Amino acid sequence: MPIAVYVLGLAVFAQGTSEFMLSGLVSGIAADLDVPLSAAGLLTSAFAVGMVVGAPLMALSSRTWPRRRALLLFLAVFVAVHVVGALTPSYGVLLATRFVGALANAGFWAVALTTAVSMVPDRLKGRATAVVVGGVTIACVVGVPAGAVLGEHWGWRSAFWAVAIVSLPAVLAVLRSIPGGRGTDTGAAPVPVRDELRALTGPRLRPVLLTMALVQGATFCTFSYLEPLLTRETGLGAGWVPVSLALFGVGSFAGVTVAGRFADARPVAVVATGMTALALGWAALALAAGRPALALALIPLLGMLAFGTGTALITRVLGLASGAPTLAGAFSTTAFNLGATVGPWAGGMALDAGFGYRAPVWVSALLMVLALLVAATTAKGRRSRAGERRPSAVQRSAGGRL
Repeated sequence: MPIAVYVLGLAVFAQGTSEFMLSGLVSGIAADLDVPLSAAGLLTSAFAVGMVVGAPLMALSSRTWPRRRALLLFLAVFVAVHVVGALTPSYGVLLATRFVGALANAGFWAVALTTAVSMVPDRLKGRATAVVVGGVTIACVVGVPAGAVLGEHWGWRSAFWAVAIVSLPAVLAVLRSIPGGRGTDTGAAPVPVRDELRALTGPRLRPVLLTMALVQGATFCTFSYLEPLLTRETGLGAGWVPVSLALFGVGSFAGVTVAGRFADARPVAVVATGMTALALGWAALALAAGRPALALALIPLLGMLAFGTGTALITRVLGLASGAPTLAGAFSTTAFNLGATVGPWAGGMALDAGFGYRAPVWVSALLMVLALLVAATTAKGRRSRAGERRPSAVQRSAGGRL
């Protein structure tokens, strides 16, 4: 595996820390800025909205840039908005910095995914995807719990300063390790945007992208409100929040690693098994939230299933979208973060409706049921179309006589 692929994973680690760290900081942000808990949770949604909007826009705007220049520009903007976020006393400004930071993160993700898979042969594309996504899971193991500890002892703003500082080595690593050429450096003319969009909006990819959005929506719905669930429903002290986030990250890293090994060979089996287990797992967490030991045991398992399934879905999209070398990573990022937008919003709605702190977990289970229905309907439709195209025995016999 080229060292540049691991460098991309390092940069994603810094950005992933920012994306997920708010799950351990929402109470502190809400108290400091005098906003409701649900409004603090919407900071995660604002980041995700920026990712959804930014992935295709940034990928299109940077498609003719040298890869290294694009990655460095996105990282520089990302660092700058975190400095502003750490300094501002305004919720509105903080919300805006989350959105702009997400635009930069989305552009980086879109370029990083397509760059990583372009550097390796087909048999290693799933593993290269897992290395890049693995930066997020390491962020869950190390960065997010560290952010929660910083927030508990020195305030939530210290976590924003830490993300800006940790991003600086990633800037240097990208500068030294990523090739500076355009595209995939094959010398071929870029695929027209219209052709890429046609490939990405075809009947094979639409259901996969929708499924990815629903799976990630379920993940972020619970993850965004994990801290109040554990401290106010499970009965754990605030010191257990970083431990729980680390457990989720350990499970996520294991899931990404396993998916990277098997997603290339058996993507459909990995996705189907993971989705079914997630639907059952979220429901189990909702039922077991009042039992600390059981809840803590389920958290790493759900992290493994969520990120393992997500990695397999990204690999599936990149494999099916060979006709869209520029926008495949952008559409994967958009679908991933569309779920991250809807999930916290739906969880916040359930909280505001007075259904209790377990409500976001039940919403996660419901989203997984919807994902399974989409997958089942799509599979049934494909079988029906295949049956219509396949001639019956009578038709074959008649054709032979004709």
